[in-house]
Amino acid sequence: MPEKVDYNRIMEAEIASLGGKKPDLLLHSCCAPCTSSVLERLYPHFRIVLFYFNPNTHPKEEYDKRGAELPKLLRASGMTDVEIVWGDYDPGRFFSAARGFETEPEGGARCGECFTLRLNETAKTAKKLGIERFCTTLTVSPHKNAGLINTIGAELARNEGISWLYSDFKKKNGYLRSIELSREYEIYRQCYCGCTFSLAAAKEH
Repeated sequence: MPEKVDYNRIMEAEIASLGGKKPDLLLHSCCAPCTSSVLERLYPHFRIVLFYFNPNTHPKEEYDKRGAELPKLLRASGMTDVEIVWGDYDPGRFFSAARGFETEPEGGARCGECFTLRLNETAKTAKKLGIERFCTTLTVSPHKNAGLINTIGAELARNEGISWLYSDFKKKNGYLRSIELSREYEIYRQCYCGCTFSLAAAKEH
């Protein structure tokens, strides 16, 4: 068996190498609850710009509801200097990416296509904005494959000639901390990942 990669240790080593400097970082945000504990870890080390791009989120009312919680999170946490860049909401892009994978279970190949869609847009946006690093809050979830997310992110970073910040934000109780912070800040926490397929799966349980 190959040795499991400790992405959290890789991230901590990169942060240590910054020598106190705070470079720019474009952080893809899937939702405010996941973003809460990730910001707590990264804010002291980077000048963060949040990127809310989640065309997978269904329905539109849910997408808007989740997005509206981000400014609330920043106010509650005192991180009001963090800028938010709002991506376009085009669910057709998600359904195009998911075509042929409709019957995949949650956590299967369809999720990989969704990760690629969102991280590719994040990488391109970082390049366009002149931000040298990008990352995602997705690895805070215990239901997401951190290895796959990091592999996809690193490849897309190479394609754009920028850097990917490796992460596994569920380490060091990151997921539990996100629950605590959501409760403290009275942030809305959704009961399903986002897409229509995950909503259907949640209704079955």
